[in-house]
Amino acid sequence: MTAQDAEELDVEEALAVANDRVARGPGEPRSSRETPTTGQAGAHRAEDDSHHRAKDDSHHQAVSWPEARVVAERAARSAGRRVPVSVTVDNSLGLVLAAPLTALTDLPSFDASAMDGWAVAGPGPWDVREDGVLAGHAEPGRLTDGEAVRIATGARIPPDTTAVLRSEHGRTDDKGRLHATRDLAHGQDVRPRGQECRNGDQLLPLGTQITPAALGLAAAAGYDTLSVLPRPRVELLVLGDELLTEGLPREGLIRDALGPMLPSWLRALGAEVTAVRGLGDDADALYRAVKKSSADLIVTTGGTASGPVDHVHPTLRRVGAELLVNGVKVRPGHPMLLARIKQNQHLVGLPGNPLAAVSGLFTLAEPLLRTLAGRAAPEPYTMPLREAVHGHPYDTRLIPVALRGDDAVPLHYNGPAMLRGIATADALAVVPPGGARPGQELELLDLPWATAGIQVCFT
Repeated sequence: MTAQDAEELDVEEALAVANDRVARGPGEPRSSRETPTTGQAGAHRAEDDSHHRAKDDSHHQAVSWPEARVVAERAARSAGRRVPVSVTVDNSLGLVLAAPLTALTDLPSFDASAMDGWAVAGPGPWDVREDGVLAGHAEPGRLTDGEAVRIATGARIPPDTTAVLRSEHGRTDDKGRLHATRDLAHGQDVRPRGQECRNGDQLLPLGTQITPAALGLAAAAGYDTLSVLPRPRVELLVLGDELLTEGLPREGLIRDALGPMLPSWLRALGAEVTAVRGLGDDADALYRAVKKSSADLIVTTGGTASGPVDHVHPTLRRVGAELLVNGVKVRPGHPMLLARIKQNQHLVGLPGNPLAAVSGLFTLAEPLLRTLAGRAAPEPYTMPLREAVHGHPYDTRLIPVALRGDDAVPLHYNGPAMLRGIATADALAVVPPGGARPGQELELLDLPWATAGIQVCFT
């Protein structure tokens, strides 16, 4: 391992690997031992031998990273059919159609001019009427052969018009007669009624995510409201007595990074964040918050390991939840979890370290929210690495990368407690166990704001 690799390798991962080698001795097979982290900024809590044994057990229960994402999608589908809601067109951005969008009228709904110029009838030259035809006015008078009238883009075509002569393609003589300066084809620059669609045509299928262009199409087709799947409602519970909400870190206290960061991130993933609560390390407060929540998804931060103030697992047992994922073989973020509280309510427990929490978002929250919202899964894609990346011996690793030309460039400051790397990243690269060499193609997960289109919407 190079000095740079040693610097980038998370201290806890390095210690876990080293301890594993010492524990097994020469010639013994490698175990899948790991020491999960809790608390933001790498805060460590003392644990006795029973806690370490519990951690070892949780690692053996951990599922692979791809399997965890499949379980999250399956959990969302098992929650049952979501009831569509009606929203105004201007509030539909980012939502998914619960019914096909069919044309309510012909588009255009009348023959219209595609250009500023003259509507003409028959061959030229033409006598020009004094009045003109503007967009938004009632049907103009009929033209006779040899007659023309000034017309604006989008205006209704007078009956018996044979073509529209663009302003730059016509001239008038000293008698005021209009002449074409180039050949004029029949029907030129006329938008005929129904050119785009006829009444009843399907414009967009069921399940289409409403982009700005789709929103405009719906409005043009005459829709005031749309039937859509509602955004999944998410409640965020930020755990930890060590967290400050303002000012500089002091006296063993640290600033809460997840409370400010996660709500916007969850909205970018399609959720409606209904509440953000800081609960400290209070088991009863966590129990009450989970019991009374009506959200589709509860997201907790920290407290997912087995330390003395890690209350997520005991709370799940207390409410009778079904644990679907208890640890994932991914770094950072191994001690994440997914539980079913009710058929239509789930809880994602994120680790407390900031980048580990982001890993949990992409692993468990993103596929679950996407499926609840009815969004299609993004098409997987790969890019070659510009530099080598060390990997975990037996787990998948997610690292922030910047996209430069045709390469993915690994970013430094990518430890579980760090946000400096991902703050300038375009994507997360999925590094297989053992690492990746320069030029190796790796799957990339786009960050919501780094992709074009609807996903940049945070509201």
